[in-house]
Amino acid sequence: MQKLIRVEPEKCIGCKTCELACSFKHTGEFSPAKSRIINEVYLEEGVFITATCMQCDDPWCLKACPKSAIVKDALTGVVTVIDDRCVGCRTCVSACPFGMIKYAPWKNKVDKCNLCGDDYPECVAFCPTGCLTYSEEDTPTRSKIKKFLNVLKEGNLEV
Repeated sequence: MQKLIRVEPEKCIGCKTCELACSFKHTGEFSPAKSRIINEVYLEEGVFITATCMQCDDPWCLKACPKSAIVKDALTGVVTVIDDRCVGCRTCVSACPFGMIKYAPWKNKVDKCNLCGDDYPECVAFCPTGCLTYSEEDTPTRSKIKKFLNVLKEGNLEV
């Protein structure tokens, strides 16, 4: 079974350690703007939302890429951007229904979570509350996550 990063929102404290760990692992900088995981803080509501690429079964970003720069590993299910092929056209950014692939101006290409390749995901390793876990997926949980992200994308904070 495919492994994914799971998020338990009730454990999140909005510390953004996941963003810092991710950006440092992939760019050598502590820069939330360069992170592949997103931690949004809504202070008025007292809500913290953490989201990352869902490694979709049938990725829209992959289908949209005119240069075949996005591939899905048949064994692991990980969806990866091949930098050498990416021309930075951002078609995949528009195609992702969850907004989890973004343009990286520092490299003029797109960037997304690849579960840290062959390593253990850095965001999970450094999450101080255990909000993030790395485990095999099950379809019901994946469906709930997709519903949750769609609700967030529409601008609602209620699921």
